[in-house]
Amino acid sequence: MVAFALAALFFLFFCLSARKDRRRFRNAVLLGLTLTALSFALLLQVAVLPHWVSLTVLLFVFAVPTLGALVLGVFLIGNGVTMVRKEGGRPANLLSLLAGLGIFAMAALLVVVRVQGSRLLDGMAATLTLLVVYVSFTFLCFLGYAFLYGRIKVRGDVDHVVLLGAGLVGGDQVPPLLASRLRKGREIYEAQLARGGRPPVLLASGGKGSDEKVAEARAMADWLIERGVPREHVVVEDRSTTTEENMRFSRELMEADDPGYRCVVVTNDFHAFRAAMMARKAGVNGQVLGSPTARYYWPSATIREFVAVFWEHRAVNLGICAALVALGTLATAGTL
Repeated sequence: MVAFALAALFFLFFCLSARKDRRRFRNAVLLGLTLTALSFALLLQVAVLPHWVSLTVLLFVFAVPTLGALVLGVFLIGNGVTMVRKEGGRPANLLSLLAGLGIFAMAALLVVVRVQGSRLLDGMAATLTLLVVYVSFTFLCFLGYAFLYGRIKVRGDVDHVVLLGAGLVGGDQVPPLLASRLRKGREIYEAQLARGGRPPVLLASGGKGSDEKVAEARAMADWLIERGVPREHVVVEDRSTTTEENMRFSRELMEADDPGYRCVVVTNDFHAFRAAMMARKAGVNGQVLGSPTARYYWPSATIREFVAVFWEHRAVNLGICAALVALGTLATAGTL
């Protein structure tokens, strides 16, 4: 049982950290470390486990990730083609395609290096593999915890429902992506009324872009009012141009209304966890809920969110990557 002590310790840290604040990225890392430690603990027990259990463990630890990576590569390439066809060839829409091609490029590189038998190439491939493993581990931590965070249910009444803006179509029309957020906000509003609570304020947050005729918040407010939300229950925050400003300016309005406010923030599901980290940083007293997103759009959007989170923690991430490169370089030099 000693082999499972490290996994149990990581899990304890995860529970304590998540209980303190569910909006921390370290929760994702602690969850990933828990599962990694558990996998190693199970591997150490393979020799004493029943045969079928041992086979299951080996398949789970080795075969599933390998085959899963290849299946994922095929899926991402297919999704990337769909994204380009439906959304255009902008760089942000190419992320899933590039990720899928990257998986197969990495597999091909490892095969070529194996055939060549060069120690220098072996060292370079090993270094690159270390980097890919680290980035993949971080991504899986992000993905797994983002999924768990998306299952959060907010109990009790809230004072405000903050609706994060997004770009308008034709300069003044609410697109489907933004309409999904507004529908989610209206559902929260109506559910609170249905259980006898006082109506929350729907706070539409979003400024006017250079290519827009009206502020996003104004278009959002009009959309809500046209669908039956009383005008007095809708507030407009029309200064923000980034998610950080959405959070900060919305917090100022909520604090002015009630310093002890309680809120929820609504965005799309792929953006919920990152928005939650921003809300924590901005001092917003509330969790973030996600609204549905078109399935084809979700993979690229999720990868984009991960890249942003990875870069936001660049001091740590780039430091670890540099250490891995140095380790691989030293190991390669030692074999020449």
